[in-house]
Amino acid sequence: MTDNAHSDDTTTPVDDYDSPWKAAVTHAFPEFLAFYFPRAAAAIDWARGYDFLDQELAQVVRDGELGRRLLDRLVRVQTRDGDEQWVYVHIEIQGQRDPDFAERLFVYNYRLYDRYRRPVATLALLADANPGWKPRGFRYRRFGCHVAIRFPVVKLLDYRARLDDLLTEANPFALVTAAHLLTQQTRGNAPDRYAAKWRLARLLYERDWDRQRIIDLFSVIDWMMALPDELQRNLWNELEQLERIKRMPYITSVERFGIEKGIAQGIQIGEQRGVQIGEQRGEQRGEQRGAANLLLRLIERRFGPPDEATRERIRASDPDTLLNWSERILDAKTLDEVLH
Repeated sequence: MTDNAHSDDTTTPVDDYDSPWKAAVTHAFPEFLAFYFPRAAAAIDWARGYDFLDQELAQVVRDGELGRRLLDRLVRVQTRDGDEQWVYVHIEIQGQRDPDFAERLFVYNYRLYDRYRRPVATLALLADANPGWKPRGFRYRRFGCHVAIRFPVVKLLDYRARLDDLLTEANPFALVTAAHLLTQQTRGNAPDRYAAKWRLARLLYERDWDRQRIIDLFSVIDWMMALPDELQRNLWNELEQLERIKRMPYITSVERFGIEKGIAQGIQIGEQRGVQIGEQRGEQRGEQRGAANLLLRLIERRFGPPDEATRERIRASDPDTLLNWSERILDAKTLDEVLH
């Protein structure tokens, strides 16, 4: 049974941890290490940058071979003494003890070393709900041969006693941790979930963070703390009022919902129009028109009116491309990032 299993309340969406955690780690990796693994963070020269090695990780770690990997990242960093190092970060999110967890990390580590001949530091963050489970390594011995791995491990449940402090700390992963703990605490209790989510949202807008960081972190919290539709709509209304008061017209869950629903609605309207006018391939053309018009409206709202060349490019694109571009608007900082 995984930690994002269905709630007994059928009106409450399934809690989703995988994607928001991945987004948070990707958008703020230095802060992630500083909050959970400060010793590792202190040894890295962040001024020299870092790179996510997605292709390298995909070559050696396969879901079908070793079970589902809920979240892992392989990152190339530079240490303060000038060495290049690879850091493998694995976040295990599940609701019960996994006796094979430490062995899997051992296998991932030696596969990466075997393929690339690079020392790899394995770090583990446990976001499950089992307080008594905290594996720290794997080893075996045969005929005098001793093989072992020992890795740093952080348990999110250990932060429960510090929940109030997390809400005031400057590191963004303090709020992410608080959101995760509050999501667990409010499972099956929609009113309490609503109150906790609204509190976190207000705290985000009170922080002295840049616009993109607030957008990124709100997306994580919004995705993590799923609410029934009625309460979610109430939250959208509250957030719209808050943004007007703060004069911060940022992308909130209101706009995210509008984008996702609008894409589906635009495609549906396009399909209906295509059928009604009876054109050859009318359904496909109607779908394309609906998605193109919706995307142009979203672009104008986020980045301002596009030029005519951009409009023509969008109108000439197929529905799948338009859908991909529409989804990118949620995270893109510029129009070029959307259409690249």
